[in-house]
Amino acid sequence: MTLSAPALLAGLQYSEMRRHELRKSRIVMIDGSLTQNSRSSEAGTSARVYRDGYWGFASVPGQDAGAAERVSRQAGANAGAMGRFGVRSSVSMPEGGYRGEHVYQGRSVLSPGEIQERLAELNAWCRQRYPSLKSIRVIVGDEYHSKRLATSTGGQSLASIQRAACQVVFVAEGANGAPVELAEQVSGKGSLADIDWSVQALAPQLDELHQHLRAKCEAVPARGGRQTVVLAPALAGMLAHEAMGHPCEADIVLGGAVTGSLLGQRVASELVSMVDFAHHYQGQEVMIPVYADDEGMPARDAVLIRDGILTEFMNSRETAARLGHSPTGSARAYAPADEPLIRMRNTAILPGRSTLDELIAGVEDGYLLMKTGNGQADSTTEFMFGITLGYEIRHGKLGRAIRDTTVSGSAIKVLQSVDAVSNDMYWSCSGYCGKKQPMVVSMGGPALRAQAHMGGE
Repeated sequence: MTLSAPALLAGLQYSEMRRHELRKSRIVMIDGSLTQNSRSSEAGTSARVYRDGYWGFASVPGQDAGAAERVSRQAGANAGAMGRFGVRSSVSMPEGGYRGEHVYQGRSVLSPGEIQERLAELNAWCRQRYPSLKSIRVIVGDEYHSKRLATSTGGQSLASIQRAACQVVFVAEGANGAPVELAEQVSGKGSLADIDWSVQALAPQLDELHQHLRAKCEAVPARGGRQTVVLAPALAGMLAHEAMGHPCEADIVLGGAVTGSLLGQRVASELVSMVDFAHHYQGQEVMIPVYADDEGMPARDAVLIRDGILTEFMNSRETAARLGHSPTGSARAYAPADEPLIRMRNTAILPGRSTLDELIAGVEDGYLLMKTGNGQADSTTEFMFGITLGYEIRHGKLGRAIRDTTVSGSAIKVLQSVDAVSNDMYWSCSGYCGKKQPMVVSMGGPALRAQAHMGGE
């Protein structure tokens, strides 16, 4: 079934219509007991129009022909209502509309019963193999997005994004009697049938997780202050996304982000390059492939940093026109009732030439930071991440595990201090990006050696 964008009548300069379906599932097992088994589904039709510098947006739950007519009419009325705020400079929207269909073809989905059987098997195996654990949590989930889009610039597209994740959380008793926990996860494209979260596949990772947990039970506090740190690949991906990715979103740039005056300038070591990939990396489709964004613009890679120089931003149609840049196809909406915003897709720092062992060997006194539980940053590139697993480095060798702490600083200053980049590449698509609405994203990176501020006692 095809859609038609609202007609360019009565002064409309651009319009789009989207039919969007979103399905999600989340199942949680704690110590063998099923504590959550939720499934949700929503679908709707939305329209957005641009007139005299203002956007008008409307959405309804239905997907029938009447729904399309209602949202078209309401979106036009909303654009007119926005005009009451005064005259605003208008821009000519870039031409171009993607035509094509990209639908993920995965395995047949697992039934709720099959998922529960796998959860029970995984829990039983962990309980038998690691009897000293105080608690075991297994969380699995997947989600499916399908979007059919039509634009007044000739776009007609159908896109689907599916992703799934499995997280295992071990809880032990620390030396002081307090609970200590650590998590491991796998994620990828498709449903829970498409990622391998079998006991056989997870066993090596879970053995390593258990070893780290035992070390963490005897952990020592980190020393606060500026330290030499080796950020493991998972943290480099978080740094790329949170600390430098958001300030390179053009709407945030127009809102006053520090990056707005730094195009063409050095913001990182010459060893650092960073890209927001649209749909492929080294010939392979990425975890969150976007061939056309939710404005129908063909998606392309946005090379944010090349050899340490800030080179471009992620743009929508409007921000590209206002900045005089070319669109990157970065406008996306999470749910059927959401309006497209500039969002990251698959953001990564590119690998270097060193090995992780070489990065560690080059540290006389510092820390290896391996896992993070959360992260936040602002438009100045200041960031703070929680560290849930880390180790001392003394004379180029790993030492004791450290207690949960934080790492913080200015992403620009941290990236400028990078003196080594590993040849690893780690990707994850298990989390959400928050920016007025959630968004499915992936992030990746190698290990980095840099200077950053550590939290301490």
